[in-house]
Amino acid sequence: MKIGILQTGLVAPELASVSGEYDAVFKRFLHRADPTIEVVGWRVVEGDIPADPSLADGWLLSGSKHGVYEDHDWLPPLKDFIRTCAAQKVPMIGVCFGHQVMAEALGGRAEKSIRGWGLGPHEYDVLSKPDWMNGAPDRLTVHAIHQDQVTILPPDATRIATSEFCENAALVYGDIDAPYAISIQPHPEFTRDFAEGLINVRRGKPFPEDRSAAALAKIDHAVDNEWIAGWFLSFLKTRMPNN
Repeated sequence: MKIGILQTGLVAPELASVSGEYDAVFKRFLHRADPTIEVVGWRVVEGDIPADPSLADGWLLSGSKHGVYEDHDWLPPLKDFIRTCAAQKVPMIGVCFGHQVMAEALGGRAEKSIRGWGLGPHEYDVLSKPDWMNGAPDRLTVHAIHQDQVTILPPDATRIATSEFCENAALVYGDIDAPYAISIQPHPEFTRDFAEGLINVRRGKPFPEDRSAAALAKIDHAVDNEWIAGWFLSFLKTRMPNN
């Protein structure tokens, strides 16, 4: 299975020397579920848009420091690529910015939230548990790093996880039992050390000092990354031709 990582942002230089860029971060994350997955990165943020969805079996859109409402030359072709994948039912997974830009491209809306920054481990209620979610727990804990949120769902999307802070925390597109795309607002690919490092790098600006301190105080809280890696893999397998 070959998964293309659409890198809509770059890792902070202070962290990249240890973690690598987002293609490396997601490779380690996906390999928790299946170490045979091939991962190839496209630096969308630098204008490297795949020529065709068939170049990979599925696509994963990364997080970014940018907003979907900003004016960047690479955003319109990325949204076109998302729409082409959706039309061809090529599987997609969106994470954080990827979650937001998928919603925007497919008829929804994302914008800066009045709730401000969400930082550190956050808990989410799981609203639906289709078979491909592998016996999802009732609540998930995942690292969050965002101030933008999906505020209007696309016509083809269904909310499957929520919290008081982030109403549309996870979405599925199409038939909930056999979706063609899924997305999630928080960061299951972030390890404890990566999340701590990123908060420290951006503490004070742009992350507010009080929310940074609160997030770091609970940074050791257990998160459900490994389970979500399995959930992503299960979704991808349902979209493969031999399934």
